[in-house]
Amino acid sequence: MSKELLKVEGLKLYYPIKGGVFGQTVNHVKAVDGISFTVNEGETVSLVGESGCGKSSAGRAILRLEEPTAGSVVFDGKDLVTLSKSEMRKVRKDLQIIFQDPYASINPRQTIVKVLEEAMQIQNILPREERRARAIELLEKVGLAAYQADRFPHEFSGGQRQRVGIARALSLNPKLIICDEPVSALDVSIRAQVLNLLKKLQKEFKLTYLFISHDLGVVRHISDRIMVMYLGHIVEIADKVSLFENSRHPYTRALLSAIPVPNPEKGRQRQRIILKGDVPSPINPPAGCRFHTRCLYVKDRCREEIPELRGGGHLANGHLVACHYFEEIEAGGGKTV
Repeated sequence: MSKELLKVEGLKLYYPIKGGVFGQTVNHVKAVDGISFTVNEGETVSLVGESGCGKSSAGRAILRLEEPTAGSVVFDGKDLVTLSKSEMRKVRKDLQIIFQDPYASINPRQTIVKVLEEAMQIQNILPREERRARAIELLEKVGLAAYQADRFPHEFSGGQRQRVGIARALSLNPKLIICDEPVSALDVSIRAQVLNLLKKLQKEFKLTYLFISHDLGVVRHISDRIMVMYLGHIVEIADKVSLFENSRHPYTRALLSAIPVPNPEKGRQRQRIILKGDVPSPINPPAGCRFHTRCLYVKDRCREEIPELRGGGHLANGHLVACHYFEEIEAGGGKTV
């Protein structure tokens, strides 16, 4: 069995809202509100949900790019939340991130080789004379050429820049890479190339990924396990096959029903589930189950009691659902193929 590399428990990230004459905190945006999960060595765990659900905020809180409001983040046996800035700096070489926007995440005033050398210099990974050779080696690993090393970011396409971002994440030999929507800003024709590159590099460097995306088609291609997030809460966790073949949470089923079907005229039509209403505000989220204001199966208990992630019934081992009544939802209704 694979070793547990990351364990997140009760993670919260609230953004204060200032108001009044003296700029006091009058409320909070509850972006992440008590999520818990684990990631094992060598696997790809995806966190999916619609825009604004808190998935990117969760990734930033795990890395402490945003300071968590509460909870613990145990990485390789160390609780990152309790570490000092100097202690956290030592751990950062094992934790890297690939950002969503390849245009904004690279310094436009540095050549590509300097971008890669900078991280190695800060962490003192290699002697100065060896850094350039390592940077060029990484560029070639991600599908770029050595002669491109001294070019500036504006001379590259979006897909090429994202390859540079991947090379930068690899430059410190990390154990875990958080991929924050790494292909959402790319052309459709380039996405598959980058996803295949990530899978290839994972095998070669024995990497572990926490993959954040809103696109279920993308996570189906790359994931081992998938977590579905809604309004700051995780509502379902399952391995890839179980989630797509036997989803149980009403929100997950609605997301799956929206995936386009190739050649629908050949008898592969899917019944679209249209959710009523809008996503509630994370400033004043609903009591009880966060999804109850839009759920087709809502009952009084849903409006009062927050459901816990739990298994049971005919669910596969490790398949967890945060729904009071998931056993009553017809089995197989989430099937997509």
